[in-house]
Amino acid sequence: MKNALVTGGSRGIGLGIAKELGASGYRVAIMATRPEECCPQATEALRDAGVEYIWLAGDLGRSEDRARVVSQAVEQLGEIHVLVNNAGVMSPVRCDLMDMTEENYDYVMNINTKGTMFMTQLVARQMMRQPLCGRKRGTIVNIASCNSRVASIKRGEYCVSKAGVSMLTELYADRLAPEQIYVYEIRPGIIKTDMNLKVRDFYTQKIEEGLFPIARWGLPEDVGRAVRALCSDDFCYSTGTYIDVDGGFHIRRL
Repeated sequence: MKNALVTGGSRGIGLGIAKELGASGYRVAIMATRPEECCPQATEALRDAGVEYIWLAGDLGRSEDRARVVSQAVEQLGEIHVLVNNAGVMSPVRCDLMDMTEENYDYVMNINTKGTMFMTQLVARQMMRQPLCGRKRGTIVNIASCNSRVASIKRGEYCVSKAGVSMLTELYADRLAPEQIYVYEIRPGIIKTDMNLKVRDFYTQKIEEGLFPIARWGLPEDVGRAVRALCSDDFCYSTGTYIDVDGGFHIRRL
């Protein structure tokens, strides 16, 4: 049986990914900031979906938590075949670029970019020690954002952090290809999660106005299915590439 570690797996996109991987036969290690007893809806969803999982609480922004979570995952599962770097945060305050504070910038970058950088390093070292499983030693999937390329001046720190994740995808893809560890990126668009609850009406109107060629909200399962495909052995001559899961939002139209 293959094992996957999903950061930020207790809700939203991460939970959707965990459910899809679990349905494909993976045992899933969920890394979440809160302990399992604080997330009854997530655990109920995982159990209803028949996912075999372990729950590991920790802060992706803390080096000691990253090391502990990886150690616990290996101890309990044996090997890690898939890492999904999904955990991420928005700025505590949406504001104009001219009003951004260093504190908010550091907060977002520490989790979204630095956390992803060093979690990948830890897990990649573990994967390099493992034998081949199928046609590769491991798969790493980074969940970036359409904001890797689309500017949004009221959340500049988030855009910068996700652009950094895109470069991390290419860097690690280059470094790990000789080890038969392949790295991919998914750039979600507007996905229906609690993270964007406050702007739900705004984006619903944009969808109705035709901003997205596929005129509906994206769902966590849409991202999860893309992750599941990349984790298969069907893309072993591809690495460092990305998939837009955004309803066609990336298409430049006249």
